[in-house]
Amino acid sequence: MDLMELFFIFLGAAMVVYYGLKLFLFMRILFPKQFFPLPNTFFNSMGEWAVVTGASEGIGRAYAFALAERGMDIVIMSRTKVKLDQVAKEIGETTGRRVKVIVADFCGETVFSGIEEQLKDLNVGVLVNNVGMLPSYIPRDFLDAEELDKIITNVINCNVKTMVKMCKIILPGMENRRKGVIVNVSSGIASIPFPLYTLYAASKVFVERVSQGLQAEYKHRGILIQAVAPFGVSTRMAGYQKTNFVTLSPEDFVKSSLLYLRAGDKTHGSVCHTVLGWLLQSIPLKLLHAETVLQRLQDYVKNKLGQNESLSTSRAIFENSPKK
Repeated sequence: MDLMELFFIFLGAAMVVYYGLKLFLFMRILFPKQFFPLPNTFFNSMGEWAVVTGASEGIGRAYAFALAERGMDIVIMSRTKVKLDQVAKEIGETTGRRVKVIVADFCGETVFSGIEEQLKDLNVGVLVNNVGMLPSYIPRDFLDAEELDKIITNVINCNVKTMVKMCKIILPGMENRRKGVIVNVSSGIASIPFPLYTLYAASKVFVERVSQGLQAEYKHRGILIQAVAPFGVSTRMAGYQKTNFVTLSPEDFVKSSLLYLRAGDKTHGSVCHTVLGWLLQSIPLKLLHAETVLQRLQDYVKNKLGQNESLSTSRAIFENSPKK
């Protein structure tokens, strides 16, 4: 047998192993209950309380309800007290769990000392960092934003600083008890450099990298830290698009994502969103970044949201993780 034959035998064997591993990984995604089982008492065994930021609606609200249904008392945070009080009432009436409301504008600079004071006596077993800000409904070039300096500050404070600060507040108690769960909500568009959502997408890359780094540091101390990066979820920011196989309701997405808590330091949270992530990363960036593709993306979002051009300069904080 000459060297050429050995080379092709080795190459064939390597391809079989590679695609066999790919198939195995996909099977794990298809059957999370079998591959990543969680005992029924998993969540309340972490601690009495779960803390959810951006919990007044959307994905954050769905996480708060899901964790209460699994036996945890809940701390919900956002900037809108009226909405928080309504969510707290609904959770209490539906699940019988205790709910604590903390009003916090995460774009501010001095909000965290007050939060830490209100949480200091609670046995927090789960933290969901969900709050996020998108500067505009309509995707646009970085320099096209009005009051760009203010937008930069707000996005960094809300999407970046908040996640790190909340981990700083909650992690010490988890480390002392040698157990806990932290879920940091990222976004599917952070899978690649994403023009027109440049600042938002970059902030979500930060969320993923910090999550993965912290998991490497703290997994041996009994703490599970995971970034969850969804694509389509029917939230206010997405114009409450009709749900389908790709665009999930917040409740369905959260129910699915909790099945993947043991699936690694990053997950897309559902089968369809995992496939979307693989597809997005397989398309050449030169094609995705073509001017015609970006223009069509802008037009598509405008049509979907039913907004006119004037809304592209409006800014809003969405207390569910937006543009998934």
